Amino acid sequence: MPYLQPAERHHRAHNPLYLERVPCGFPSPAQDYVEKTINLHDMMVQHPSATYFLRVSGESMIGAGIGDGDLLVVDSARTAREGDVVVAAVDGEFTVKMLRLHPQVQLVPMNPAWSPISFGSEEALEIFGVVSYVIKSLL
Repeated sequence: MPYLQPAERHHRAHNPLYLERVPCGFPSPAQDYVEKTINLHDMMVQHPSATYFLRVSGESMIGAGIGDGDLLVVDSARTAREGDVVVAAVDGEFTVKMLRLHPQVQLVPMNPAWSPISFGSEEALEIFGVVSYVIKSLL
């Protein structure tokens, strides 16, 4: 896993956000009306000094829409809750899984080919952040 570091603030590009939603069905005429501009860093990074980015390796989270090569935006300032997708350390190795707290603490893959990782009362689970966004490339 690459070195984890906070998200840096660089030049902020503000891109147009169009008011009209684009259907995924039949084409419709595009509207020329721009609602406002957005900056993806401002939109995706709530805690800049506690946010970092990771590239995913593997297929254990494909059921959650997270695939090999995807880029994750991870917020280490958020407290992990039941059902959150988290970055955690298990036996010194980092992994991305869904957090289950009840009836027992588990890291659950979202791929039926993988088994959950269970933790007993004496085992410590170390959470390094909550995944807040997944960025995919279609190229």
